[in-house]
Amino acid sequence: MVWSTRLLGPPSKKSRSQSQRVGCSPRMTVLKAELTVSMEEPDSTPDSSSPADTNKGTKRIWKHEDVEEFHVLDSRFKPPEAVQTPFQYFKMLFTDKIVEHIVYHTNLYSAQELGDSVKTSTEEIEDFLSILVFMGFFNFRSLEDYWHHESRFNVIADIMPRKRFQLLRRFIHFNDNQQCNESPDRFYKVRPLSEMLREQCLLIQSTYKHSADEVMVAYRGTRTGTLRQYIAKKPDKWGFELFCRASSSGIIHDLLLYQGASSLFNVALSEQDQLLPLGAKVVTTLWKTITQPRLSVVFCDNFFTSFNLVQNLHAILGVKCIGTVQANRIGGAPLMIDKELMQKGHGACDYRSAEGLIAVKWFDNKCVILLSNACGIIPVQKIAVPCPSLIPAYNEHMGGIDLSDMLVHLYKTPAKSRWWYLPLFGYILELCIANSWLVNKRDCGPLQVKPMPMKRFHLSVAHSLNQVNKSPSKPGMVKTLCTAITCRVVRGSVAFSYTIGITQLSHLRRF
Repeated sequence: MVWSTRLLGPPSKKSRSQSQRVGCSPRMTVLKAELTVSMEEPDSTPDSSSPADTNKGTKRIWKHEDVEEFHVLDSRFKPPEAVQTPFQYFKMLFTDKIVEHIVYHTNLYSAQELGDSVKTSTEEIEDFLSILVFMGFFNFRSLEDYWHHESRFNVIADIMPRKRFQLLRRFIHFNDNQQCNESPDRFYKVRPLSEMLREQCLLIQSTYKHSADEVMVAYRGTRTGTLRQYIAKKPDKWGFELFCRASSSGIIHDLLLYQGASSLFNVALSEQDQLLPLGAKVVTTLWKTITQPRLSVVFCDNFFTSFNLVQNLHAILGVKCIGTVQANRIGGAPLMIDKELMQKGHGACDYRSAEGLIAVKWFDNKCVILLSNACGIIPVQKIAVPCPSLIPAYNEHMGGIDLSDMLVHLYKTPAKSRWWYLPLFGYILELCIANSWLVNKRDCGPLQVKPMPMKRFHLSVAHSLNQVNKSPSKPGMVKTLCTAITCRVVRGSVAFSYTIGITQLSHLRRF
């Protein structure tokens, strides 16, 4: 069945009310023999239009037929010679360059504020990082409890005195404030750190299946103005918003900090890209860093997806896309209204295709619309109800960023502070551990080595940060890790009391 289209002027009040009753957009008018659809998508849609849209003013013919399936190659990674230690994987992301950067700017900022530097070093900053990672694993109600005599936790308290830890936490810095007064970058305090992390994440070899989504870094303070965002459907509803691209395994490969219209101030955009709406710019920037775009498929949600965006990015970059989409961004596809589709029961679907894209509306618990130029509805899979093939593909590969977010929250570094940039620093630290564990897990597969649990990996990184570049203890000197245990042994009629101190031994690094 072929639907013809022709351009119309503004509809009358009567036709507008009729179009709204059947679930069409205000620019659609249903006639008896044909469907008339304006080629322009609603102006209120942030990503609906594009300067590269060559179809404006021409007819878009929607057909009731499927699109050809795009076969994605299986990813094959060169196996390493051996599985490295957790600390080595961590250092691939949180490099020595980052630690030295933190040392320099912490000393600089403390000198600017106090008139004298705190004189920290790389070894001390690594101890500081070790304490933060331990705190994410052993969660106390307040920072002082780790050092208090009634609740002293020697694993942390023996690394550094409390006052020194609080001093470093107060003055830790990542940029020179005096050089950023007129910068358009509102994240200038953490920008060097995020850019160095981004460079390292881009070096991780990725699969051919990617997902793009938002990440929220929790922050409920009021010192950042409009930098703090609210997303109702996220576990952390208030905080800083990041746009990320990840593989389906959960490894984050690229990330951008959101600060409104100036989010991409430091990204070189072409004249054509500069005319795009912000959501389209973000997607274009994230997708341009894919190493083999013509072999790849990206999965994204309805914040990004629109008919023109998917079409143009495929024409420019060669990337295929599958994504959920809002009803006013499907390019005028004449899909069945929700009420009629729901009457057909669970698993019912309606679809139309044009110009290599297919729009599918599917009903399970509620109606959902997807756009795709990588996969159609055939073969229809039956899990609990009939399901077009692009639905399981979307569900399988869209959750990479949610998986990463879950791993980051497992042992979250305590970041409650009056200084707004500390939650972002904590997120960067935990993201490095999560990404490095996932890479370690991937390397274990070809070598048939049992991967280390996330908990043991986390602890191993914390211990290594504390022990690296440290001189070994003198013979006979023992450093206790936890409170000594008093034991009582009865031999015959004589009782002996003695103390056991649990010591810090080398085997603690092997889990």
